[in-house]
Amino acid sequence: MATASLLTVTDLRRLRYFLAVAQERNFTRAAERLHIAQPALSRQVKLLEQELGVELLHRTTHDFELTDAGTFLVERGPTLLSAAEELWRSVRTYGAGERGEVIVAYSASTSYETAPLLLKEVVERLPGIALNTALKSLSEIIAGVADGSFDVGLVRCAPQATNIEARIVRLERQGVLLRRDHRLATSSCVPLTELAHEILLLHSREANPGHYDAVVDACTAQGFHPKILLRTISFDLAHSPVVDGQGIAIMGESSQSGLSDDLVWLPLSPDIAFDVSLLTRRHRHSPAVERLLAAAGEIAVELEWL
Repeated sequence: MATASLLTVTDLRRLRYFLAVAQERNFTRAAERLHIAQPALSRQVKLLEQELGVELLHRTTHDFELTDAGTFLVERGPTLLSAAEELWRSVRTYGAGERGEVIVAYSASTSYETAPLLLKEVVERLPGIALNTALKSLSEIIAGVADGSFDVGLVRCAPQATNIEARIVRLERQGVLLRRDHRLATSSCVPLTELAHEILLLHSREANPGHYDAVVDACTAQGFHPKILLRTISFDLAHSPVVDGQGIAIMGESSQSGLSDDLVWLPLSPDIAFDVSLLTRRHRHSPAVERLLAAAGEIAVELEWL
């Protein structure tokens, strides 16, 4: 008999056939249980013996007995089959996107509410997917998604980039962040034209061209060009320049989370909303990423972000 080779899927099928024969103690009943013809079953068991290089059944004219090797295989074989079946099931869950690992990078502007809430909901809905997250600048997110370092990016006012796809998950209402003692702080909402003579704090255009242009375009649509003071700190939960009276800032409603008593956020008039999007490579999504994107879309609708 030939020397046994590495275990294959075919070997596992033949092992299952052999175990059925051994358990039924009859080829005919085993064939009926397996829904295959008896000659085919006999041939598969014989092939298994040839591959293993041992005799498993001692055949007589009308019956058979298990050899010592056959008895040993009956004792250990079910454990091997069970482990293999569990392995195959696990492999299929990766293929279906039920399991996997996804690296998500998010920008500072999404960290107030959007990223924490969205990712928390994703984890609850997709417990088999391990999320690894990182707070990064927009340029780092774009580069990382493009080269595969990050599977998904979450950014505000996503720029157009080659081979990167943006899916909007939130249209976030914008407002103005003021000191509580500011002249406009007692209003229920602030007309955008009231900001014409205010110092407007903005990050440089290089940091996020889409957001910078969206703010400037909103102002020019109301007949004025904003007086801009560039912010030098990329991430400042305390909003120190506003507290210090250096200027005011146009920010999304999520920025209200954790505001100090010194500050107030008020909606703008007319209503303005900026997009928050998930970024992925266009043509190379893993099943886990596809499932995350689908879940994120459902979550966005349920949270009334869209």
